[in-house]
Amino acid sequence: MQSDSNATRASLISRARELDSQAWSELVELYGPLVAHWCSRCGLDSQASADGVQEVFASVSKSLDRYESRRESGAFRAWLWTITANKVRDFYRRNQNQISAQGGSTALGKLEQVAVVPDEEPTDDRQMDELLRRGMRQVQVEFESRTWDMFRRAVIDQVATSVIAQEFDVSPAAVRQARSRVLRRLRQQLGDLDT
Repeated sequence: MQSDSNATRASLISRARELDSQAWSELVELYGPLVAHWCSRCGLDSQASADGVQEVFASVSKSLDRYESRRESGAFRAWLWTITANKVRDFYRRNQNQISAQGGSTALGKLEQVAVVPDEEPTDDRQMDELLRRGMRQVQVEFESRTWDMFRRAVIDQVATSVIAQEFDVSPAAVRQARSRVLRRLRQQLGDLDT
């Protein structure tokens, strides 16, 4: 396990901009399932969703240099949703004539039902929980187990700071510092901080 000092490394987005292959793997591992979920929620079948994920990340690789973090929760996710929504719209535009020709008015009715791409990202609580779990798995190795355990007790188990301080025989400030370090690193990994 690595020391807490590694928690100050550059954000996932910064490393991906530098064409760091490990960062790209982490980015796809972190956000790929969410992009696939979005494609599915917009009516794409599993094959089209898989193609959509590839198209989205190809587009991300070309435009990541232009992404500017707004330093707010979900900023990268919102940017990624915009790219995904545009790729889904492109898919429907490319395939509109093929679908209409296959089944007349019945197929057209189905197309009109599924071809609606929502303005807001279609992320439900379950998808957000899964995204956070993937992000936590990616950053956990960067922290001493004691730091991680204090974070887990404070944030996930929602135990009072004073109780955790007693459990670990540390000051409440040490608990708050551990929680803050991990949360900051998690926000970096999710693309919400660009430091």
